[in-house]
Amino acid sequence: MTVRKLILGSMLAAAAIAVPAGAQARTVEFEVDVAPPAPRVEVVPAPRQGYVYEPGYWAYDGKQYTWSDGRFIAEREGHRYVPHVYEKRGERWVFRAGHWDDE
Repeated sequence: MTVRKLILGSMLAAAAIAVPAGAQARTVEFEVDVAPPAPRVEVVPAPRQGYVYEPGYWAYDGKQYTWSDGRFIAEREGHRYVPHVYEKRGERWVFRAGHWDDE
């Protein structure tokens, strides 16, 4: 690895860390032509202090759907977690990623 590549990689890593938290709070949306499979039935674990359970969902990689298991994520005081969702709009499906929403 050249010194130039090492410096460039370090600069990119530093820039990623320096991104303000507000910029990371954007909601991700994209359209899909193929309907997602039926939701899986999940056994939701018992609540954990300081965490919110993020339900599993069907992730789409541009070619196929794959199941992404549910998990606990750290709670954000003053915010409400909105889970991943697919909505039918006309002939297409719109995926909206899970995110924290101000109330």
